[in-house]
Amino acid sequence: MFITFEGVEGSGKSTQAKLLAELLIKMGHKATLTREPGWGKLGELIRRAILDERDLDLDPFSELCLFCADRAQHVRDFIKPRLQEGEIVICDRYFDSTVVYQGFGRKLEKRLVNRIARASTLDLIPDVTFLLNLPVRAGLSRLQTRGEITKMDEEPLEFHEMIRQGYMLIAKREPGRIRKINADREILEIHEEIKNIVLESISL
Repeated sequence: MFITFEGVEGSGKSTQAKLLAELLIKMGHKATLTREPGWGKLGELIRRAILDERDLDLDPFSELCLFCADRAQHVRDFIKPRLQEGEIVICDRYFDSTVVYQGFGRKLEKRLVNRIARASTLDLIPDVTFLLNLPVRAGLSRLQTRGEITKMDEEPLEFHEMIRQGYMLIAKREPGRIRKINADREILEIHEEIKNIVLESISL
């Protein structure tokens, strides 16, 4: 089973992905937690270039290509082998992030972004995607409180609002795969809802 987590900055997706992985392992399932960008040596280099190097002014198309290069390697070398071994793979961000950040946030041609992003998955689409739905201002406020600010977080409010709009649109288009989760609640309350959905899917 392949599970992904998506959401605006500060929505709590990384926390929820970690909690789910810990729960499944505790229950005796073979589960692996990973993230994008940032898997392996290439992923770490790309993550630093895109999120941390403030003196590196990347062209939006270059940014798109870097994200997708990271994903193709990640899928081929890490995700697919573990799925083939029967593991549950949980990924913090996947191709939906590229669709909304580069297509809606960076305003690249949306159909082009969608084609390239989907090609980078090597035909691996998640069984379920949890979209942590939270107002943009609330998410950015959480980041300020935690002091975890990346170059992407520093984009203007309009950019982040476009990201959220993009997520809402793709969730409407794919209601079977994308499960919207109200993220404006306590962490454990959100975890309980996600847990119930996943355990029901595993038991089918």
